[in-house]
Amino acid sequence: MSVDDAGGWLVLLVQLPAQPSRHRVAVWRELRAFGAVPMGQGTWTAPDVPTCATGAAWARDLARRGAGDLIVLRTTAEREESARLRALFDAARRDEGDEFVADCGKFIEEIAREIAKGKLTTAELDEEEHGLERLRRWFRTTRAKDVFEVYAATDAESALARCVQELARYTELVYAKVHG
Repeated sequence: MSVDDAGGWLVLLVQLPAQPSRHRVAVWRELRAFGAVPMGQGTWTAPDVPTCATGAAWARDLARRGAGDLIVLRTTAEREESARLRALFDAARRDEGDEFVADCGKFIEEIAREIAKGKLTTAELDEEEHGLERLRRWFRTTRAKDVFEVYAATDAESALARCVQELARYTELVYAKVHG
């Protein structure tokens, strides 16, 4: 999707009382969940696409429940400004992809350590399966907010595939030990 395909941008102005902080945190989490990018104190932006508009509506509801508000402005930007907003949005997705790939590396290293120690137990296998499921959820969540498909350009998908392969290998070793 190109910058022009986004149909413009959402500018989100968040106003919430400082206390209790749980409301600010809930809104912050929702904004991040659909991929909004912080622009400054209480100001966020996201592409004006259905996924982000729905997320903004959820964030507005959360803000209002916390005795605050979230104002959503729909705007178009000059080509240069739109490109700058797109660059911020893309950078956030690339950062998420890099973080994900790093966590996949840790997952693979953990399995290698367990194999090296000979810790081939069903309890450890259960723990590693939970770890892989967490990575899968993270991957799906992050891909869902990647409206410009920047995340797909990272090594995230292949890193997840390597995790699946390593867990399959570990599962075979545990099976062989338990039933061998």
